[in-house]
This record gives sequence, C-alpha cells and structure tokens, in this order.
Amino acid sequence: MRDAVVVAQQDGTGEKQLVAYVVCASEAQSDELDGAGAELAATLRAHVDAHLPDYMVPAAFVRLAALPLTVNGKLDRKALPAPDDEAYAHRAYEQPQGEIETALAQIWAELLGVERVGRLDNFFELGGHSLLAVQLLSRALEAGLTFSAADLFQAPVLRELASKIHLKRQPSSPQVISVLETGSQPPLFFVPTGLGDCSYVLPLVKEMDIDSPVYALPWPHFDDVRPPTLEAIAAEVILAVREIQPHGPYRFAGYSSGAILAYAIAQHLLNLDEDVSFLAFVDAALPANRRSLSPTQMVREVLLDSLEFLEDESFRVLERFADQSSIDQLIQKAQQIGAIPLDRDLESLLLTYEKAAQFRRALDLYEAPPLGIEINQFYVNAPVCHRRARDPIGKEASSPSRGWDRVLRAEAIHAVSVPGDHTTMMSIPENRRVLARCLSMALTNSPDRRQQSQVPPS
Repeated sequence: MRDAVVVAQQDGTGEKQLVAYVVCASEAQSDELDGAGAELAATLRAHVDAHLPDYMVPAAFVRLAALPLTVNGKLDRKALPAPDDEAYAHRAYEQPQGEIETALAQIWAELLGVERVGRLDNFFELGGHSLLAVQLLSRALEAGLTFSAADLFQAPVLRELASKIHLKRQPSSPQVISVLETGSQPPLFFVPTGLGDCSYVLPLVKEMDIDSPVYALPWPHFDDVRPPTLEAIAAEVILAVREIQPHGPYRFAGYSSGAILAYAIAQHLLNLDEDVSFLAFVDAALPANRRSLSPTQMVREVLLDSLEFLEDESFRVLERFADQSSIDQLIQKAQQIGAIPLDRDLESLLLTYEKAAQFRRALDLYEAPPLGIEINQFYVNAPVCHRRARDPIGKEASSPSRGWDRVLRAEAIHAVSVPGDHTTMMSIPENRRVLARCLSMALTNSPDRRQQSQVPPS
C-alpha cells in the first residue's frame, strides 16, 4: 500500500462513519488485493481490526488510483468519492433463509444503506455501530423481532443473530429496548434525552461493569390536541416499566433533561409506595425559571438547540434565517448548509422537533417537589454554553449540584466530576469510559446494594 487517508463522512442514514481511501503500491496491482472491492475491504478491515479499537476501524475501504489533491498539493476532500456497496466487508453472499433472516436482512440493508445483505454478513463489518444498533433494535421491535443489544454484540453475523430471535407480539405500552437481558440485581432503566434519543445508552452500557438487566425507555405517544404534563408522561412510561418489573426497588438513569423525567417517574412511584433505590443524573440541570413561548417559538428553539454543534458562521446563518422563516423552511435551510442530511424526511423531522418541543414545554411547567431520595449527579466542569441569551439555569449551570439543591438536601446529592463537556462526555470514547466506570461504582455503592452486603448469610 502506497498511500491511505481516513475521513469522517455521513452515510446514507445521516450518521458519521469512518471511510478509508487507499492507494495500493504498483507491485500489488496483480495480487489478491486486485480482486473485488469487497475482498479488499474484508482484508484491510481484518488487518486494522487486529490493531485498533472498534470505534477507530473504518466502516468502508475505497481503492483509488491516486489521492485527489488541490492545486496547493493538499488532499481534496470534496473530490473523494462516496463508498459504494463494494467498499464494505461483505462475506460471500448467501441468500437469507426463513422469515426472521429475511426480515432482519431488509432492516439491515435500509439502515446501513447497502443494496443487499446475506446471511453470512456481519453488522459491524458492513458499517454498523452502536448508534445504528439502537435504531436496529427499535426497527426490529416494530417488526416483532425481539432480541437484546448484547445478542447483537455477541452474534453480529445475520445468521447467528437470527437464531437468537423470536417473533413476538409486543405489549400495547411503549416499546422498551432491551440492552442487557440478564443479571442478579434489579433492572436499570435509562430515560431518553430531551430529543427522545436513547442512542447514548448502548455505547455507555457497553463500557459498564454491571450485573443487572438494562433497558432503554421510549417516550410514550404525545397528545397533539392536549399537550402532556411531565407527570402524565411519567405515569405512562411507568406502565412500560411495570410490565418488566412489577414492583421495586427501581433504578433509573437519565442524561441531560431526560433526568428530570427520571425524577418525575421516581416521584410517581414513591406516591404509589414503591421504593426507588437509585437515580443517576448525567449532567442534568434543574431549570430555575419558567418561559412563555408559543408552540412555534418552542419548536424553533429546540431545532436551533440541536444544531449548536455547528461552527459559529453556519449557526449565525441559521439563527438569522430562523427569525423570518417557517419551521419547514428552517429545516430545509439546515439541510442546504449540511447541518441536517438531505435524505432525512422533512415530515418525520418536523414531527420529531414538535414532539421535543412538547416535552420541553412539559419541563418548563414542571415543579420538582422535594423527595426523600438520593441522586448521583455526574457533572462536567464545562457547563452547557448556549449561544443565545435565554438559558433559564443561570449560575447553577456551573454548580456540581446543577440546581437540585433547591429541592434536595445537600447530603442527598452525590456529585461526581467527569471529563469533557455536556456533549463530549458521551461522544469521546475516553470520556465515556470514565463516566461508565463512575456510574458502575455508584450502582455498586447504592443503598440497596449496601443493605444487601450488611445482611448476614442464613
């Protein structure tokens, strides 16, 4: 191999993936690497996989005669071609067999953006990763295919995964994603973020040392006519929780504003005389002030908040455009400048942001009561920095307690500092590993575990 470069690109689903572009040495033109692209991808992936952690392994390998260069002799990233189907590490194709394999292969092809999936193909070798695994589990549940994230990581080949799957009618309550199925301790339930996102759960749990089942909870259906309160959302989520675990002690974890929903869930369960033995808040601030915004203003604010990762110039363009446009036009503008993938459906995006705005409104109206409960607050030293002067948290954003000392005793808040900022604490693997280790230790030291260790053997 003479030259190689690895870049991050958006795949067909809008997710970021690593793509390797390779230029083979002239003497390799006639050897085994001169075969089909899929064979090259499989050979290179196997070599790289033996030396690097999985998050650094490219999803696709594209062979080029030469790397494209600008007039200044630098890599011309815009001239790099998108990977085709042959750039992924396909195995020798065998047609899926039976109803489960066929349904699973169709879901994989849609999620991974490949033309066809064989029964010998590996989900991760085709470009799958932890975030796409969440979408796979959700799509599979809708199709009546039940398996856990652990099943996928242990058996990523389609044929092997299909052997672990059962066709099963789902309960009428919101569908819960099974992340880990077994363990000797009570289940740990993760709550979605303020955008209804549970994709943070899989990569985090993968790094944890945990001896309990783990589930990711979805949002329930929101009433479009009568916006829900946070208490109503919590009561409906509990229906799904109690189908899995009829009685306490209950354990919950929530990231960002999802932790406030976890608190409302704990409030409801305590009112039912149930025990809540563990609450983990991942950098979750309790807002101090209510805001009065119209539904359209709330959707616009949620949309802009979700795009604060953009460079300053791009964000300012959207912010100026937002003041004189509809939500549809703002989404389309965000797609034009590359902030939202072009292949994302406008209608489904709009529904997502409208639902997130309803949740935000429910948060604004929620008055968190004092509860006789302990929380574990995993906070970052770099607070959430909003670019617009409308943050209702104020100085509490930089406090380890994040405002929860207004409703809880100081000794009931166990604050633990973790590296990164509000985003990179999850997105950077090194930071996420520290968070996972701290969360595992907190679970080990939770009140119910301490009580168990104090009970003498019979």
